[in-house]
Amino acid sequence: MGRMLSREERMATLAMAAVLGVTFVWWALALWPVAGATPDWLERARQVCFNAGPDGMPDASGWILLIGQPLGMFGFLWVVWPGPLHRGLRGLAGKPSGRLVLGSVAVLVFAGLGGAGFRVVSAAEARAPAELPAPMAAEDHVRLDRAPPPLSLGNHRGETVTTEMLRGRPAVVTFGFAHCADICPLIVQNARVARNEVWGADGASLVVVTLDPWRDTPARIPDIASRWGLDGPNDHLLSGPVDEVVAVLDAWDIPRSRDPRTGDVLHPSVTYLLDSEGRVTFHTAGHVDALVGLGGRLDAP
Repeated sequence: MGRMLSREERMATLAMAAVLGVTFVWWALALWPVAGATPDWLERARQVCFNAGPDGMPDASGWILLIGQPLGMFGFLWVVWPGPLHRGLRGLAGKPSGRLVLGSVAVLVFAGLGGAGFRVVSAAEARAPAELPAPMAAEDHVRLDRAPPPLSLGNHRGETVTTEMLRGRPAVVTFGFAHCADICPLIVQNARVARNEVWGADGASLVVVTLDPWRDTPARIPDIASRWGLDGPNDHLLSGPVDEVVAVLDAWDIPRSRDPRTGDVLHPSVTYLLDSEGRVTFHTAGHVDALVGLGGRLDAP
C-alpha cells in the first residue's frame, strides 16, 4: 500500500493536474472540430487567441502559443517543486487508484495528440493547391448579351447594391466565400487584377457575392473584404439573409452544394462580365488573361 502524500507533494501534483486541464481546454478551443457553421464567438476567439486563418487552423504564432505555453508552465513546476512533484507522482504510481488516474491521463494525452494530428492533416489536405479550370481563349467565348438576373444585397459598407446601380460602367461579378482558403481568394484576386488592368479601379465595378451566407454574415464581410483587398469605392462584397443570398445565387445560375457538417461549399469558378448598360455579356472561369481579353471585347459591337 502506497504512503500518504505530504501537503507539499499534493499541492505540486494538483498544480500539474491543473496545468494539464488548462492545456486540454486550450487545445480544444483551438482545434476541436465543429459540425456545421462555427459559432461566431468561437471563430472570433480562435482569430484573437491563435490568429486562426480561414480554415480555422492557428498560424505560426498560434502554434508557438499552444505548444510553448504548456511547456513553459510544466517547466516552471519542475523548477519550483522538483522534489515534491517527483515524489508525488511516484507516490501516485504506488497506489492502484493512482495508477488508474495516471493511466487515464496518459490515454487522454495520446488521444488528444492523435486527434490534433488528424485535425492538422485534414486541414492540410483541404488546403491542397487548387487550380482554375483550363483557360479558354478570349476569342472563343460566346457573347451572351442578356439582361442581368435580379440582384439586391448589402455590401461590406452597409449599402444596398442592385443590378440597376451597376449600369453606367462595366462590372465584373464573381462568387466566393471566406472559409475557402485557396480557390476563392484566387478568383477574387484575378477579377481585381483584370479589372484594374482593363479599366482601372475607378472605371468598373467589382462585385463578389458570398456563397456562404451562413458564415459570411453582414457583420463579418467588412473584415473579409479587407482581407481580399476589396477597398475601392466600386468594390462590393455582398451578403445578407440566407434566403435572399440563396435566391440571388439561384437567379445567377451558380451550381453549388453545401456540406452541412463542415459548412464548406463546393462550387465551380464562375465570373460574369457586364457591359456599361448592365447586360451580362460574357461568362468565364476567371483567368486573368481571359478576363483582360474579354474586357477588351465588352463594348465592341
